[in-house]
Amino acid sequence: MPKQVWGVHQGDGSMINRRALLTAGVALAALTVATKSGEAGTMTTSETVDFRNLSDAEWRKRLTPSQFEILRKHGTERAGTSPLNHEKRKGTFACAGCDLPLFSSDTKFESGTGWPSFYQPLSGAIETKTDRSFFMTRTEVHCNRCLGHLGHVFDDGPPPTGLRYCMNGEALKFVPQTGQSS
Repeated sequence: MPKQVWGVHQGDGSMINRRALLTAGVALAALTVATKSGEAGTMTTSETVDFRNLSDAEWRKRLTPSQFEILRKHGTERAGTSPLNHEKRKGTFACAGCDLPLFSSDTKFESGTGWPSFYQPLSGAIETKTDRSFFMTRTEVHCNRCLGHLGHVFDDGPPPTGLRYCMNGEALKFVPQTGQSS
């Protein structure tokens, strides 16, 4: 009898036995199930994820390298590089790390700084702390849910608050208001 490799008889190369066919079918079914469960696993909601306790490795899987550098390592993007500087549609600016809504487009203004700027966050959306890096004192802004670094707030903004929340565009994502066109 000719030797079999993966259910195919060596010699004639054309015979697949039932065991090999059944094995291939089971493998295909298992792959389909694994793929589907993998998709479901990535669609977790914020209620099931403890964003404040994710490891750096888990954050690196969720974020682009530049988002990781800004949100988790307190980096800053170059001025004028964010497409969100030019975003004029109605909607909400959310945290790129955890999707928490942070700012309404109604509070966005052109500050001339090169970063998306807002005069007021949504209620309960942010936390602040004192930042003494670069030989100066500033107020650092963090996402209230995941503690991701968003940017800084300054007291040179427009009325009604007089504040300028100067945010890294890479730390944000824009969610258009339902019914808005692109």
